[in-house]
Amino acid sequence: MASYAPTTFADEGISDNEIRIGYLADMSGVYRDPIGPLGEDAINMAIEDMGGSVNGANIVVFSADDRNSPDVGSSVVREWIDERNVDMVTGLVASSVTLAAVSLLEEADKLGLVNGAVSSSITNEHCSPNHIHWVYDTWAMSNGTAKAITDEGHKNWYLLSADYSFGHALEADVTRVVTENGGTIVGSARHPFPSSDFSSFMLQAQASGADVIALNNAGGDTINAVQTAGEFGITQAGQILAGMVLFSTDIRSIGLENAQGLQFTKAWYYDLNEETRAWAERFRERTGSMPTMVHAGLYSSTRHYLEAIEATGTDDTQTVRQQMADTPINDIFATDGYIREDGRMVHDMYLVEVKTPEESQDEDDLFHVIRTIPAEEAFRPLSESVCPLVNS
Repeated sequence: MASYAPTTFADEGISDNEIRIGYLADMSGVYRDPIGPLGEDAINMAIEDMGGSVNGANIVVFSADDRNSPDVGSSVVREWIDERNVDMVTGLVASSVTLAAVSLLEEADKLGLVNGAVSSSITNEHCSPNHIHWVYDTWAMSNGTAKAITDEGHKNWYLLSADYSFGHALEADVTRVVTENGGTIVGSARHPFPSSDFSSFMLQAQASGADVIALNNAGGDTINAVQTAGEFGITQAGQILAGMVLFSTDIRSIGLENAQGLQFTKAWYYDLNEETRAWAERFRERTGSMPTMVHAGLYSSTRHYLEAIEATGTDDTQTVRQQMADTPINDIFATDGYIREDGRMVHDMYLVEVKTPEESQDEDDLFHVIRTIPAEEAFRPLSESVCPLVNS
């Protein structure tokens, strides 16, 4: 637990004279490297950049490992609400854990800032007035990558998906994008989450004759799948691997030799501009590692939350959420970002391609940005939303 002492007394509108934040994430499993323990550093950087307190109120951070288990995550969040009076929970990585957690937060009228989970259902059929989805979602990731590859003429797709809510959502979104753009799904399979052996799955995908094999998974599962594909010579034989959710940490683990040419969509990259690079260097000096897009999102969303408390003088959930929605996001993560009524934070996304070893200047020089996907194009349009908050 990290605590930052106040220098003055808090406004009466801040409960307990403290702002209590819970960071719930996978600290030891497949999402440890791209999110994990270093996410707490990003949160603490936001707190420190606010001066360590807000309107004199103490800021306290609790953290826990959800072990990618909805039962574990629910137990932690329930304890934080009942025993520690937490105001906001962030991190929220596995979609199954996130959906369980945000249900509890809605019941207690607390706020959730979803940064790690990808399922687009979080702000569609599972939207609520008590959570905001910050970094990315399956609609945006599939819309960027699958559309680009299909438009290049690669029409026949095989889908390999993690067998839980995130993988199912990504599978559905990729299917939609491919078929809407004239492509065909020629086969599919679902693998257990997490998985260490992808041999049989990759052999099935190879035998399908598909132009493209879509990896609807993330973290260690994606790394293992790409490495297995390399062992079987799948890309060398002409099939394209499309990673739907990839992090810079994944590319380092895979290596440029095997990852070169991979195209995928990112919400943020540390080498976008001078401002992002400067913040990333601060993060690396602190942690020894360059930040991922989720680390940047954790910093951005936490700071925006604290600034809303500062502006309103209260930590009341609905007052703060409204202030966050009324205030554009302009920081190291987004330019002119904004929060829609469904809880989706809308911002530009980026289609990138992994560089060859010869193109890379140093260990952090990993991607070309092929194009910027404008915010209004990147995310599901409200006209297609089934979120009841939109209709109301």
